[in-house]
Amino acid sequence: MRNKRNISTFIGCESSYDEAKIVLFGVPFDGTTSFRPGTRFAMQAIRQDSYGLETYSPYLNKDLEEQAIFDGGDLELPLGNTAKTMNQILEYTEEVLQDGKKFLMVGGEHLVSLPTIQAAYEKYPDLHLIHIDAHTDLRHDYLGEKLSHASVIRRCHEFLGDGRIFQFGIRSGLKEEFEWAKEHTYLEAFSLDTLKDKIRELQDVPVYITIDLDVLDPGIFPGTGTPEPGGITYRELLVAINRLQELNQIVAADVVELSPPYDASGASTAIACKTVRELLLTLAD
Repeated sequence: MRNKRNISTFIGCESSYDEAKIVLFGVPFDGTTSFRPGTRFAMQAIRQDSYGLETYSPYLNKDLEEQAIFDGGDLELPLGNTAKTMNQILEYTEEVLQDGKKFLMVGGEHLVSLPTIQAAYEKYPDLHLIHIDAHTDLRHDYLGEKLSHASVIRRCHEFLGDGRIFQFGIRSGLKEEFEWAKEHTYLEAFSLDTLKDKIRELQDVPVYITIDLDVLDPGIFPGTGTPEPGGITYRELLVAINRLQELNQIVAADVVELSPPYDASGASTAIACKTVRELLLTLAD
């Protein structure tokens, strides 16, 4: 049940479902991961390690304890059935939005963003997508499979269409993906430099934010399934999240692709925890 109280919560997210304005939930799925699996364990590690954080963000001057946030736990998903998994995520997210709440979803691999973005689009037909990632994720399919983490943004384009997808930090993909993006998405390669300009353009429209943590350089964030050298610093990501405060209609967000088993130091999980905190506070009024 979506409103069942979670025994183990992310720090500061202890409101009941009914009183909450924001719902946090995990999606432990990495069924189409093409290189190194393990993102299904992300939210469990993030909850546990969140108690090494303060609830207060000095970057945003906001505190989780002053917000009404419900941690709904992790969704229970079927093994070995990707299509059914996507449908269950969609149904859960639709109910949260129908109840007038915003949400932050934590993956899981990036494919789990597809149904949550779709649910947001169903409620907000003028939805625009800000996509921060190392990878284009614009393949038509991956090894013949259209439901793949490598094609998630291409699937989103099928309902969002041209002029609605804004991609930043991209530094990996097929040549044909970069060529396709020239006609169908806004894509800034290698950096987040133009994000501030696009935020001004999107200031008053509904926006969904999806952050694949492999946008960070693997030298500081090795705990991910598809590490890609040449990434941004965490400070750059924090600056970007701070700039998102200028948007007037952030309706939902997600953070994906932490894979805790690949960073025994815990540094990657600590980064993911802080990112979750900052995005929860970004969603807050």
